Parts: sequence; structure tokens; C-alpha cells
Amino acid sequence: MTDTADREKQTPPELWRTLFSEIARFLSEIRDLPVSRNVTEEELRAELSHTFTFEKPTPLDSLTTEVCRLLRDGILHVTHPRYFGLFNPSVRPAGIVADAIVALFNPQLAVWSHAPIANEIEQLTLRRFAELIGYDPTLSLANFTSGGAEANLSAVLAALLHTFPDYGESGVRGLSSQPVIYLTGESHHSFVKIARMTGLGTRSLREIHTNTDYALRVDVLERQIERDRQNGLLPFMVIGTAGTTGAGVVDPLPKIAEVARRRSLWFHVDAAWGGGALLSPVLRSTLRGIEEADSVTWDAHKWLSVPMGAGMFFCRHPEAVKRAFTISTSYMPGESGDETVDPYKVTAQWSRRMIGLKVFMALAELGMEGYAKMIEGQTDLGNQLRQRLEQRGWIIKNRTPLPVVCFTHPFIERGTITTEQLLTTIYGRGKIWISDVVLGGTERVLRACITSYRSAESDIDRLMEELEHALTTQTNREREEST
Repeated sequence: MTDTADREKQTPPELWRTLFSEIARFLSEIRDLPVSRNVTEEELRAELSHTFTFEKPTPLDSLTTEVCRLLRDGILHVTHPRYFGLFNPSVRPAGIVADAIVALFNPQLAVWSHAPIANEIEQLTLRRFAELIGYDPTLSLANFTSGGAEANLSAVLAALLHTFPDYGESGVRGLSSQPVIYLTGESHHSFVKIARMTGLGTRSLREIHTNTDYALRVDVLERQIERDRQNGLLPFMVIGTAGTTGAGVVDPLPKIAEVARRRSLWFHVDAAWGGGALLSPVLRSTLRGIEEADSVTWDAHKWLSVPMGAGMFFCRHPEAVKRAFTISTSYMPGESGDETVDPYKVTAQWSRRMIGLKVFMALAELGMEGYAKMIEGQTDLGNQLRQRLEQRGWIIKNRTPLPVVCFTHPFIERGTITTEQLLTTIYGRGKIWISDVVLGGTERVLRACITSYRSAESDIDRLMEELEHALTTQTNREREEST
């Protein structure tokens, strides 16, 4: 027996006890840990290079303990109940278990025949979400992706091949003019990368003005499409966002759908975060019009509380997706039958892990009703935060039923203090984490999003305490410096 095989035979009991202990410890301690710590690149690199020389083997159980310690002390804890930042949620235990199972069995989902049950588990899950969108699962196509960026890329490629059938062979040079995509400045910036990756170039992106609520103005969209066509350009796609990253705004989806239909444009809805509202009977109407989209992006690793990455892509035009991605080669197994689709032929990925198991297990564990309660609970906390802020003299700057709150203070508007100064004070204490954002391309405001199903009213209390402490600290400092 080789040394490696011998070590594998001897270590599992100790290793698994260590791993389970570390998982249980972190889950029980997360609320008491600092959300963030002030660490420097020099400190981290010095510790790593001193601890790991890679000259000799390290026992796996002690290595596991050390790596968990490094991560516990060396990252911003996005799973913390007082992390009110970007769309990085606390993860449910079902997702942790699922990712461990996937690592153990390591199913290869490139072709159906290599992992039949893994592919079917994913498709069962996707069919349920497709129904929530309003799609007929038997007439549409869906797959799991690495995240929203890949799902948005899939949408653009499908739209290109649907509108310009020869694009797959001739590319942009085969088109008579510049293709055009319409979106707003609040849309996700993955579309900028996509324009570069597809060869369309960023000049293909038309940024449509928003209204005072930062939602797409349909009248401006109509005029821009007409202007571009008169100038010989090729409008082919419009993006509606259901829950913008900055302010949680939902674009007027029904009106955009009507324009897209009348103008023969592909209508894509980026619901990477806001798609979670479809699980709530209370919030579902907020996304009215999404059922008319040609394609939809929805990230389970945002509001559905599963580990990254778990994006989802849905399309009502399976043939367009197949034209975008289908390829044939002798080294891949042949088709398994008329009722199956090999994932590598309808996705940007080739070799792929079983992304969907964590979503399947979380959905199976909670059920639809459990997910609805979880999402509505976070929404209620968002409403409480808005009320508390206004009661204390802060100013709410966005209007959305979703739990992301953008706000400022009269002192910030007057230029007495800045959002950066407040955040510096907040980060230095490590008790909470919020961010700032520029809305409408002009105004920088503070942003707090309820991302954790573990967040409670007491965490909103702490958020308010930290905001007031930072405000007092900075105003006192300004007074001292002015005297």
C-alpha cells in the first residue's frame, strides 16, 4: 500500500470529527464574532509563508483546524447576522451538507449519462422555479450556472443567435451593422464584461435614463430604439432588472415587455437577487411581467441562502440556447435519448460540478412555505429599518418593497461629513458592516441590505447604535477641527 493510501486509511475518523467540530463551532459562534477585522496584506502574507512552506506534509486534521482558524480570523464574515452588505447571505445547513456530498461523490454533469440522477435532481428543482416565473417547464430550458454573470452571458448569446442565426459562425463581422442592447446605469455591470467577451464591444450598450426612483424610463427606451434604427443600427435586446444591486429597484417589467414585443426585441429580466420575491405570496406581484421575459437570471446564492455559486438561467426559447452552445465531438459520450439534454451542449460550462444539489436540499428541507416565511421575515426587518432611520432623522433615498435600504443624513447632504468617514468609523469597530453606493450616477448614499435569515430585531438595534455612534464621532471630530 502506498503512503498516500495508508494515510487515507488512517485519518478519516479523526478528520471527520475535526471537520464536524469546526462546522458546529463556527455556526454556534458566528453571532459573537466580529463582522470584520482590520488585517493587512503584509500580516497575512507573513503568517501564511511562515506557516506553510510545503516542504513537508501536514496531517489533514490539524491542517483543517488551521485553515478554519485562518478563515475565522481573516475574512469579512458575510454570513454574519449583522452583515448588511452585498447579496451574500448566511447559508443554511442543508447547503453546507449538500456541498460536502457533492465533493464526496464528485459527479460530472457535462453529460447526462455520467450522472443521471444528479442531472434529474437539478432539472426537478429548476422546473419548480420555472413555474414560479410563469414558464411552462416542458416548453422552456433551464440550467444551473456559476452565477448571475454566466446566466446573463447565456441570455445575450441566446438572444444573438435567435436574432442573427449566422452569428455563431460569422460573428460580429458578419452583421450589417452594430447590434444594440438597452439597459440602465443601475443594471448589473456584468453586461459590460459580456459586451467585451462576446465581441459586441461596450458601444453596443445603450444606457437608458431612469426616473426619480431609479427605474428604467420606457418613453426614453422607445425613442432610443427608434433613433438607433433610423441610424442603421441593430437593436436586439432590452434588459429589465428585478431588484437592482444598488437600490433594489424593479424596472417596469410589463411595460418593457410590451415595447420588446412590439419592437421585436429579446426581453431579458435580471432577477439575480429579486427573483426570491417570487417565493412569497406577499411580494410576488412586485415582479409582475417577468413571465413575459424571453429569458431570466436568478441566483439561488443570493436570497435563497445557499453557498456560492448557484446561479440559474431560464429561457423560453430552447432552440436559441442550443444554437448558442451545441457542439459535437467524438471524445464526449453520445446522447442518452430523445428526452435528455447533455448540459455541456446548452451551457457556457463544460465540466461542471453538481451546483444544484444545495438548492434542491434547501428547497426540500424548507418547502415553499418555509422559504416564503424566510423571505418575508427579512423584508419585515427591512421595513423596520426604514422606520427606525426616519424616526432618527435619516433620509431614505430609495423606494422598493425589497429589503435593501439606501439612506443619507442631512449632515452628509450638507457636506459636513461623508459616507466614507462614517464607514471608516463603523469598520474600525467591526460590529456591523454596511456599504455606500452612488445612485443615479450622482448621489453617494449609505446602503444596508438584510441578507441573513439569522438577522433579528436586535441586529437592527445594533445597526442603529453603530450608525449613531459613527455620526456622533464624526460630528464631534469636525467641531474639534473647526475650533
